Amino acid sequence: MKRKYKLVDLDCAHCAAKMEEAVRKIEGVKDASVSFMTQKMMIEADDEIFEKVLSEAVKCISKIEPDCKVIL
Repeated sequence: MKRKYKLVDLDCAHCAAKMEEAVRKIEGVKDASVSFMTQKMMIEADDEIFEKVLSEAVKCISKIEPDCKVIL
């Protein structure tokens, strides 16, 4: 399953790159991208574990950019 999410208050391209790298390292993630220009994140993972992957991704994003929110 592949889903896109809106990011609010993503401040810089460097942070977006760090977020993308962190999300890609989460177990079960097949692909991920974070775009600073569009303020969106795409995650691809299996349906059975998608909610767990998404939860971990939100935690990673909060650690890198505490003010950034993922619109679910």
